[in-house]
Amino acid sequence: MIVVTTPTGSIGHQVLDLVADSDQPIRVIARDPARLAPHIRERVDVVRGSTTDRDVIAAAVKGADTVFWLVPPNPSAPSVPGHVLEFVTPLCEALDSVGRVVAVSSLGRTGGRKAGQISAIFAMDALIESSGVHYRSLCPPGFMDNLLRQVDPIRNLGTFFGTISGDFRAPTCATRDIAAVAARLLLDESWTGQDSVEIRGPEELSHNEMARIMSEVLGRSIGYQQVPAADYAASLTAHGMSAAWAQGLVDMSAAVENGLYDTPRTPESYSPTGFRQWCAEVLAPAVAG
Repeated sequence: MIVVTTPTGSIGHQVLDLVADSDQPIRVIARDPARLAPHIRERVDVVRGSTTDRDVIAAAVKGADTVFWLVPPNPSAPSVPGHVLEFVTPLCEALDSVGRVVAVSSLGRTGGRKAGQISAIFAMDALIESSGVHYRSLCPPGFMDNLLRQVDPIRNLGTFFGTISGDFRAPTCATRDIAAVAARLLLDESWTGQDSVEIRGPEELSHNEMARIMSEVLGRSIGYQQVPAADYAASLTAHGMSAAWAQGLVDMSAAVENGLYDTPRTPESYSPTGFRQWCAEVLAPAVAG
């Protein structure tokens, strides 16, 4: 039995699509099962509820061979560590009945001090690992797909925004590559122990280089604008984000620029989707739509 959390989320739904083609029994935890695609609802066993609910988690993971775990974001959360702890505690209490866990973490597990949401997710890793369960921590850098949150300014202003210097290079990856690695591990019954699995795109790009590629793919001029951290956080809170979540995002960007992702690239960490391909296949249709 494979259990998939966040089955309608940006990564979870891609994981679910990939494992649904297997002959493995699949169970999902969903707040709103109606959001599942009809062919998926027919294929899976659905436990309705939240992954913060101890009874829901206990029922869903009982007898599970492998669980795909992801903590969904909550921009209104009053505390970033508190949000992560609220989700991971029920899982840890139920791990005695689970064979393996595959979870989405972040690149940079050797560092991660004062890294906002990334620091909190590293604490999640530690809590799950302390149970002794067989565990694979998926460690990607920033998601290319996060740019989809800025589709409106890209479309209307020809600009995307952030706090990182425009010339600072960092790795990114596509969520579909994370989903592919997760699905492979969920379907592989041979692995044991605990380990981190790095997932990097094939290149390291600065925001200015990304803007150039976006311009070429979209056929119009796109620029990147660096925003002072305090102004960026103020803009986020003005649009309804909690102060804690906004500060976490600012701290996360600062940690990346200070070397959080500076770990050696290995052949095993390679993921195939380049930024240009992602722009053509994902960003361009979103901007056009």
